[in-house]
Amino acid sequence: MHLLHEAEFWFTIAVVVFVAIMWRPAKRFVIGGLDARAARIRDELETASNLRDEAERMLAQLRDRERETAAEAEQIVAHAKAEAERIAGEAARALEEALHRRQQLAEERIAQEEARAVAEIRAVTVDIAIAAARQVIAAQLDEQRGAALIDRAIAELPNLLH
Repeated sequence: MHLLHEAEFWFTIAVVVFVAIMWRPAKRFVIGGLDARAARIRDELETASNLRDEAERMLAQLRDRERETAAEAEQIVAHAKAEAERIAGEAARALEEALHRRQQLAEERIAQEEARAVAEIRAVTVDIAIAAARQVIAAQLDEQRGAALIDRAIAELPNLLH
């Protein structure tokens, strides 16, 4: 029983009693803190999981939109190509029509020039024929015969004017 008189014994007992008395509130405090931290971590994990799910939904929506946009872009390109081909065809037809019209105008101008040239040649031919006829008539016609022809032409003039 010698231990009962030793200060270290009583100090050890006091420490054990103190720890036993303080263990429950300290245990509640430590466990409560750990439980609170676990709950906070659980809430953060749940929030992170919800955010991840939402991000995955948004990513899926963005991928769907990207596919739709790509399909729409392909349709726009196809439509633009078709429209360009249509416009090119119309332009080719318009060019062909314009060339055809120009060719017709050129042919008409050539025909007009030919007709004018023929008319000029006829006029020159008539002038030459008249001059030749004058020379022939002057050589073969004497004064009396010439006066008779002039009188006959003057007499026929009123019939030709009516």
